[in-house]
Amino acid sequence: MGYPPEPWSLCGRMTVSVWAVPVAAAPPLPVELRGAVRVVRAGSRAFVGAAWVDYRPGGDMSYRELLAAVLVRAGIRPRVTISHIWVDSVDSRDGGRELWGIPKELAALEITGTRASAGSIASAGFSAVRPLLRLPVRFRCTQVLHGRPRTTPVRATARCGTAKVGWDFAPDGPLGFLAGRRPLVSLVAEDFRMSFGAAAQR
Repeated sequence: MGYPPEPWSLCGRMTVSVWAVPVAAAPPLPVELRGAVRVVRAGSRAFVGAAWVDYRPGGDMSYRELLAAVLVRAGIRPRVTISHIWVDSVDSRDGGRELWGIPKELAALEITGTRASAGSIASAGFSAVRPLLRLPVRFRCTQVLHGRPRTTPVRATARCGTAKVGWDFAPDGPLGFLAGRRPLVSLVAEDFRMSFGAAAQR
């Protein structure tokens, strides 16, 4: 096993945008989740986020990531479900799949202060407004692990601010459902410190 046990302690920088897309265009939930969570809707729209993440040295692992996730709920409790995700680390791919059911794939990713790219999947240019206060961020991620729902806690702090992001999605690629759409909001989380996963019970 080349990856650490959960929880993973990670640090770095994230840029995320959120879209309201027609429910029919949003990634469908896996069959195994349909009794556990529901897609959050605003009329005929669902909310989808996409993020570039640069996990930097200082945490348990360092690698780069592009992901898309759908906002869902378990009752009234909000969750996210990751529908698409690419990393440039075999250990991250294997750990994400085996620990939490996160469907990580490998891709060549490049992330700098102003640009990001993931082969023919997507690219972006971004600039951030000066980050504001360091804020706590907590959410839960529900995936399918061994044929059953698995919900994982995520806890973080970050210096958060708004960002300007210009996305370019390949229309015939896996994130083509976002091509040509304008995000509702884009945010940057600078110098985040994250714990992903639950500590082992003793």
